[in-house]
Amino acid sequence: MTKPIRDTFPQPGHNIRGRGARGNLPGRFERQTYEPDPGVAELAPHPDTELIPELSKSIISRNKSPDVGFEQSINPYKGCEHGCIYCYARPSHAYLDFSPGLDFETKIVHKPNAAELLKRELARPGYKCKSIALGVNTDCYQPFEKQLGTTRALLEIMLETRHPVGIVTKSALVERDLDLLSELARLGLTHVFLSITTLDDELKRRMEPRTASPRRRLATIERLTEAGVPAGVMFAPVIPALNDHELEGILEASAKAGALWAGYTVLRLPNEVRPLFKDWLAEQYPLRAKHVMSRVRQIRGGRENDSSFGRRMRGQGHYADLLRQRFDKACRRHGLNAARRPSLKTTLFRPPAAPPKPPRRSRRNTAPEEQLSLLP
Repeated sequence: MTKPIRDTFPQPGHNIRGRGARGNLPGRFERQTYEPDPGVAELAPHPDTELIPELSKSIISRNKSPDVGFEQSINPYKGCEHGCIYCYARPSHAYLDFSPGLDFETKIVHKPNAAELLKRELARPGYKCKSIALGVNTDCYQPFEKQLGTTRALLEIMLETRHPVGIVTKSALVERDLDLLSELARLGLTHVFLSITTLDDELKRRMEPRTASPRRRLATIERLTEAGVPAGVMFAPVIPALNDHELEGILEASAKAGALWAGYTVLRLPNEVRPLFKDWLAEQYPLRAKHVMSRVRQIRGGRENDSSFGRRMRGQGHYADLLRQRFDKACRRHGLNAARRPSLKTTLFRPPAAPPKPPRRSRRNTAPEEQLSLLP
């Protein structure tokens, strides 16, 4: 199979409307890289979004990281059309032989059998009910969810089986599922966090091109609260010298909208995210780029990224300590985190009837392309 030629970063001034990355940085697992003609890159058309089905055998991921508050998660999609330039999930696209750049925003992999897989896993005799986090890697309410309804199908099973589920999203599309979420909330089985990175529409447009506007996300918190769904806000990521000054304003606005809890994380620049973010920063905020990266190194022990448990989410040093103090003070002032967030109930869980297993197909009679988990 011929490997597609990768674009590298185009000349300054070449930005793609509605996209975060300006090109396709080669993934770290690619054996060959290409340098395109700079003149051709500027004439490249705007890439359309491609939806790619994946035939999976499992749906629930497990993790033992001490930095996150969940042991189980489901990500209905790989890649995200929201196009947030800072997204720490971008490097995962390299495992699919796609670029963490534009490919991450335009080649969206989904699991058409997600609901069937979930029901099968929950029906296993040895399954132990623990809260499932939905959309923690890529947004479970990104644009394609409107037509696919994968997340809604998963929530229907959660309600049917009385299974606890937590959600983090940047999308107002979560309001579509208020009927399910309000019933889950009545049973003590869910909460929803809205991720709000800025209240500045222009910064949002440049940094998170296809996400809901800041005001729309605040309105979503209000609607969740009105429907009886416990809501919180995540100020994530905090980017030094770019959006860190908005911490108090975002927490105040979120509390007024009805948020009960708040959290934050600082910018992470793992693997391919680092060159993508630095290219975006130099293009969008050239006069501020050196200062931003200098502050990033201050909270990362002199480096541009630190993946160590205990430090990767909050950073270290004087700046990180000051940020933590500001956050705690703002939360106290606005009544956020006043009460400890209650654990979602696991005692109501009732396993579903296992769906019938699909018949086995002979590999000898299976077309090569059907043996691949990732369909073209």
